Amino acid sequence: MARRPFAAPAPKKEGPRINEDIRVPRVLLIDEHGEKQGIMPTDAAIEAALEAGLDLVEVSPNADPPVCKILDYGKLKYAEQKKKAEARKKQKTQDIKEIKMRPNIDTHDYEVKTRAMTRFFEDGDKVKVTLRFRGREMAHQDRGMDVMNRVKEDFADIAKVEFEPKLEGRQMTMVLAPR
Repeated sequence: MARRPFAAPAPKKEGPRINEDIRVPRVLLIDEHGEKQGIMPTDAAIEAALEAGLDLVEVSPNADPPVCKILDYGKLKYAEQKKKAEARKKQKTQDIKEIKMRPNIDTHDYEVKTRAMTRFFEDGDKVKVTLRFRGREMAHQDRGMDVMNRVKEDFADIAKVEFEPKLEGRQMTMVLAPR
């Protein structure tokens, strides 16, 4: 037996109600110049908006009576869209950058890696320090721990340790976050 599909719910509109969507009997009207016109029937307010060539937009729906303003709805939506885009542009996401080292790292190589880490901290990113052991290096895990402690001490003033050095299989990891 075939079932009839249910009717889809009406799409919900985002944002304020405009023009004919306003279904209250009386509204407090503010004209296009920002002057209060007083309480009037909704039909008269819509007519006034049409005469001005603009839209009637419900600004404060919870007030008694609701406050409606005569303005260009297209311009209002455009301004809101621009404001959201600007806010999105300003927000900073925090990435996790990874620095790979070896237990027997040379001093110059270590300095190059620390310069990169400093740059990452200045950009506001977290840094995951990965120390990989190969072959017989597993017998000297204390050397790897020494390198990790050296990193921790060098960045103690500009970064805090989020995850302490931990050995997982053949690699030791530690995560630092900028202060």
